Amino acid sequence: MNTKQIDRKNVLVTGGAGFIGSHLCDRLVLQANVICVDNFITSTEKNIDHLLQNPNFEFINHDIVKPLDFSKFPELDRFKVRFQGVQEIYHLACPISKRHFDDFKIATALTNSIGVKNVLDLAVEHNAKVLFASSGVLYGRRADHAPVKETDDCRLDHLNSRGAYDEGKRFAEALMETFGEVYGLDVKIARIFRTYGPRMKIHDGNLIPDMMLAALDNETIILQGDEEARITLCYVSDIVDGLIRLLAMPIDVNLLNLGSDFEVRLVSLAQKIAEITNSSSHIRFEKPDAYQFEAPLPDISRAKDILGWTPLVRLEEGLKKMIDYMRSQRQQIG
Repeated sequence: MNTKQIDRKNVLVTGGAGFIGSHLCDRLVLQANVICVDNFITSTEKNIDHLLQNPNFEFINHDIVKPLDFSKFPELDRFKVRFQGVQEIYHLACPISKRHFDDFKIATALTNSIGVKNVLDLAVEHNAKVLFASSGVLYGRRADHAPVKETDDCRLDHLNSRGAYDEGKRFAEALMETFGEVYGLDVKIARIFRTYGPRMKIHDGNLIPDMMLAALDNETIILQGDEEARITLCYVSDIVDGLIRLLAMPIDVNLLNLGSDFEVRLVSLAQKIAEITNSSSHIRFEKPDAYQFEAPLPDISRAKDILGWTPLVRLEEGLKKMIDYMRSQRQQIG
């Protein structure tokens, strides 16, 4: 890192036009110069339209599977990247589509390998702190339903139909740790559990948006599982707060769970959504697909103790905010 005094640090966010990434850019641009990299493979420009005229924000349309050379982008000159470098990197880029996962399998595998390597090469070049957005799915299926800690083993079938994502995230973690050990990089890994909020993709097989759309249209709310199925939900602003706090930690803090440790019955969630939307929708249960499983309950005691972090947005408050967003999206689409 350049040791000279700087007015605003330069921060790179890959996948910055995605659901969580765009909210992260919203927060970071208040205090830093933000370089948002995305190729819109599963994200959308609408998520960052409001930032494009901000003098502290710059968007680069780029596939992170290809090396990123800042010198080829003269629009970054105002951030003095050639002299000041980049101080922090948040690596969130990864194709994600529930409904069209098969269309992006190769891109997912490459992003979780070559893409991570390219990001780490940048971190080495600039001696930047780097955070990787991993996933709670790494803990796999667990029969005991006990909250999972960061020290628990990962249980994955790397050859299943979702291996490009699940095993890809695990390999990416290993790559992060390896670069950290070899180059002395300050690397952070956030294992993120189910997150919800505005800008989630709709019509893409995502549980919460699908439930809300059905309720708004007074159609049947379809739940995969039974009446005892439970999930955890963490509002996106809380996750963003956790990511920023984690990257600010000393080098010896490198892996934390981020999510809600409060479980809610899926049927109760559907009923609450129907209540908020004043919907006449009925609820129907279906058998879940064989490859689908809900990540276990996260133990977030380390995040609470080390970061002073805990989810603050109450479920009903978060649902109301997201439903307002869903209403606006329906009006634009319809």
